[in-house]
Parts: sequence; structure tokens; C-alpha cells
Amino acid sequence: MNERAATQTGAHRAREPRHAGRPSARRDGRADLRRIAMPEIHRVSMVPSRIERDPLKRFGARMRRWIGGNHAAHDSEAAAPALDAGWRRVARRRRLALVGLVLLQTAVAASLLERTFPFASLTGLEIATLAVFTVLWAWVSFGFWTAVVGFVVRWRNATRIWSADGPTGEVTDTGPLRSRTAIVVPIASEDVRRVFAGVEATYRSLAATGHLDAFDFYVLSDTRDPETQHEEASAWAEVCDAVGGYGRVFYRLRKHNIKRKSGNIADFLRRWGRNYDHMIVCDADSVLAGATVVRLVRLMERHPRAGIIQTIPAMVNRETLFGRVHQFASRVYGPMLAAGLHFWQLGESYYWGHNAILRCEPFTKHCGLSRLPGEPPLGGEIMSHDFVEAALMGRAGWEVWLACDLDGSYEEAPPTLLDELKRDRRWCQGNLQHLRLLFADGIRGGHRAIMAMGVVAYTSSLLWAVFLVLSTLAVAEKWVTVPVYFTATHALFPLWPQWRPELALALAGSTMMLLVLPKLLSVLLIVRARRSAQFGSLPRLAASVILEVVFSTLLAPVRMWFHARFVLLTLRGRQISWSAQVRTDAETRWRDAVRQHRRRRLFMTPEETERPELLTQLADAFDRPREPRPIATAG
Repeated sequence: MNERAATQTGAHRAREPRHAGRPSARRDGRADLRRIAMPEIHRVSMVPSRIERDPLKRFGARMRRWIGGNHAAHDSEAAAPALDAGWRRVARRRRLALVGLVLLQTAVAASLLERTFPFASLTGLEIATLAVFTVLWAWVSFGFWTAVVGFVVRWRNATRIWSADGPTGEVTDTGPLRSRTAIVVPIASEDVRRVFAGVEATYRSLAATGHLDAFDFYVLSDTRDPETQHEEASAWAEVCDAVGGYGRVFYRLRKHNIKRKSGNIADFLRRWGRNYDHMIVCDADSVLAGATVVRLVRLMERHPRAGIIQTIPAMVNRETLFGRVHQFASRVYGPMLAAGLHFWQLGESYYWGHNAILRCEPFTKHCGLSRLPGEPPLGGEIMSHDFVEAALMGRAGWEVWLACDLDGSYEEAPPTLLDELKRDRRWCQGNLQHLRLLFADGIRGGHRAIMAMGVVAYTSSLLWAVFLVLSTLAVAEKWVTVPVYFTATHALFPLWPQWRPELALALAGSTMMLLVLPKLLSVLLIVRARRSAQFGSLPRLAASVILEVVFSTLLAPVRMWFHARFVLLTLRGRQISWSAQVRTDAETRWRDAVRQHRRRRLFMTPEETERPELLTQLADAFDRPREPRPIATAG
């Protein structure tokens, strides 16, 4: 059994011996696999962070800090690097401008709707309709202005994260990395071949950069089925055989599935987190280009205040109609919207739980998750943990950035509408839990806004349904009730109803503009960058956009119905079970699918017209024949 060295934090620490080697004829069961598949443990504590939700207690704690001379928003800020006040002032001005634009546009739209009612005095139904419409229009307006500012940012090529840097994807440093990074892949009952094909593709791409010595890979399994456990262990050994990865690619099967993915990550940090400066978290369907991984590490090394940097994963490899439409929309509209979100959020941005790099030490110290009081679904374990972890990192004074111009990060979309809705059911419950954390102590405004937007993303469907019902009842009321032209007081002239269909048409047209114009702006950016050929051609791109609009319009009522139902079920206390996401289309070989569908006419993406080598390596690893190996599974 060969020996390699265990990593320590920073390149300055000596690497200690760790057990790793090729599984030979020795098959001593579970203990043997543990020695082969996992490095030596160097434990560190990771305790749940206290989140105070009581406003009186929060006020008392803040007063005590103020009297004691500590003006930080929270005690945990003391351990963070000095805050960068520059971008925070810029973010505050931008957010105030956004609020002003949304309020102004919403006020105009609400005034138009109010004038479409036939009488000056509004009924209860009309007041309720107007109130719900105001909330919904504000939500649509926020998306519109985010798209507009993203268009301006993309048009000016001003997408870099830090103004002092060049473009995020530009390689300016060529020296060795100064830090150690773990690439972790938490899984639970996933498609084993796809998981390890992604690990192998990322490994090979990273090896080609010449910086492989600065990285280790961990596949962290929560799988409970013994047969799948055996398959995972066999696949791990096959990948290690294929790339010579023993001692660098590790596999760990967790005995107790506590807190699902967040607990799996926390368990890794307790055992091996002190060995690494950073960790890159991947999903079961993630794959990252080696150059992208190296660039993420260099950004963390250059900016010591950055706690998390989130990439924008491009969706790839889908063959179903639904999957291809979703994939196409994300590739056409996603970059512009991401640039807009980055413009408002700056260092208080999103963390989506995968395809992101995190700084291990502050994450371990500040991002442990405690249970919410009460029973599920709104209590118990935090399901949408990524937003909360980003908020806790921000509370401690660390920055969370969105790398909106960094390519080479990939994931896969749900293949069917039903698979998407199953995923949305989980996300809905998790996001609604954030209602209980919106006003927790020390959470910064940007992260509060992100959690609030996550709630509105699902409750807006319920509001749309309520709006349709109220507006229908308001119209029906006019038809079934006898109009009153004279009030109780004596009046010389009757109160005739005033119908203004032109205002209703103007309002409908404005709504359509807010929804469609961002799509046209995205196409304009693609044409300006001369990237139409990456989507087949300009006519194919235009036809695909038109069909995508039709497709999404037809699906909108379906999504509205299910999302509204999910919200009501969650509020009624109906809990869901957490199962693995479906990540495959059919039994078609990937290589054959690429070859047979190369001449597709619509919904093409850049990864198909100019296929990156990384995705070709993924297809090769996925399609490689596998033979069963009698390797014991770890406990």
C-alpha cells in the first residue's frame, strides 16, 4: 500500500503521511477500504452558530456591544478582516436607486390599474385586487431593472468582480498556488456513473493546468442502499485506476445521514477541514474546467476578505425538449441577469451550494447550522442551507461574491417538468423557512434581501392566482349587481361608470414589455459579441427565442398552480421527503447523442457548437465500460 502526504493549511505546512494506495488482492473489509479511501483525520470543532430571532434580545445584545465599545453588527465580526467600506457605499447607492426605480414604476402601474375601475370609489374587491397587483408589479419591475442594468454592464464589458482586477476569467498569475484546496462532492443515492465521470473529467482538466498538487478530491456519500454503496466504492477505485488518483481522490461513506448535505459538508470540515485553505463544493452533476478551478483559488488568494465566490454554472448535456429549452434559456438570458444581480449585490451576493469556492476556516467557525425551533416544515433542520450559510459568512464580516464572467462551470438541468417541480417542492419549503430568519441578528441587508427574494419567488405564484381570482370576481360583481347611479345624498347628475379600455391595454402592453424586453436585450448582446454562430445562426437563435417565449408562456400557468399549491401545503404543515434528483434523460449514449444530434436546428448552445474538451472528457468517462469489482463498502 503506497503512502502519500496529508495536506495541511497553506503551502508552508509540512505534509504528513496519510494512508492511500491501490486496492490490491487484500480485501480486509470495511476497515481496509477506510485506510485506502480516506486520509488520516485531523479533527477540528464546528459548532452551530447562534441565530437570535427575538427583537428584544437582539436590541439588548446590540446595546451591550455598543456600551462595551464594540460597534460591530455582530460579535463574530471581530475575527474577520477589516471591512471594505468602499464597495459597501457603492452598493448602498445602487440599491437605493433600484428601490426608487421599482417604486416609481410600480406607482405608475398601480395608478393605471386604479383608473381602469369604472367608479372613483373602490369596492373591497377592487382594493384587494389593487393591493395584490402592486406587490406583483414590484416583483416584475425588480426583474426588469435587474435585466436592464445587466445589459448595460455586459455592453460595457464591466463584469469583473473587483474593480482593481482585470476580467475574472483573465489569467494574470502563472506562479504556483500558495494554498491547498479540497474539491468536495457530497452525494446521496445519485447516478454513480455520472458522479464519478464528472470527478474524472474535472481531475483530468485540472491535471492539464499543472497545478494538481494543490488539490485533493473528496466524494462524500450519504447513500443508504448497500448495492449502491458497493457500486460507488467500485467506481471510486476505477477512477483512481484511470487517472492514478490514489492518495488524491478520496471516498467516504458516512454512517449517519445527519442534516443531509449541510451535515455532510460539516462532517468533512470537522475531519479534514484544517488541512485546507479552501474547498470547492460540487453537486453530483457538476463539472469544472481546471483553468476555472485555478482561477477561483487565485482570486481567493488575492482577496483575503472574500469568504465565498460563486460561479454561474452553465447548463449542459440535456436531450429532452423540456431540458433543452431550459438549458437554452439559461445560456441566452442567464449571463445578463447574473451581471445585473452582481451590480446590486456586490459583496453580499448569492451562494447556491455548489460550483463555488469557500474559505474553510471562517466557514467552519461561523457557518454551523442549528435547528429552527418547532416542527417541520417551517421548523427543524434548515433545508435551503446555502442562503443561510452565505448570510452567516456575511454576518461574520466576510464577503460573498458572484463571478458573473467566469466560464468553465457546468451543471445539468432537470430533464422533465415533473422533475423540476419535485425539486421546486423542496426549494419552496426551504425558502419559506427563511421567513423565520429574515430579521435575525447581524444579518446584512443584502443577504436579507436575497432570502426575501427566495420567499417571493414561490409566494408570487400564489399571489398571481389570488390576483386572477380577485380580478375575475371584481368583473363578475359588476355584471351581477345593480349599478347605483345616484348616491344617498341628493345629486344633480348621476354617477356614470367610466370605462377606460385604452388604459387596460396600455397596462397589458407594459407588462408584456417588462417580460419580453429583457429577452430581446440578451439577443442583442449575443449579436454584438458576434456569438450568434454559437447558437446555430442568427435566424435559428431568433426562432429559438420565439419558441422559448411560447413554451414558457404555456408552462407559466402550470408552474403557477403547482408553486401556489406547494406554498399552501408548506404553510399547512405538510412536510416532504428528500430524494435524489433525476439527472439522466434516457439510455442513449452521450457520444451517440452528440453525433446524431449535431445538426439540430433549434435551442442550440455554445457548448454544442464549440464543445469544450472538458465535456468531451465527461462523455468519454461516462460511456467507458465498467466491470464489477468485489470491493467492500465502508461503514
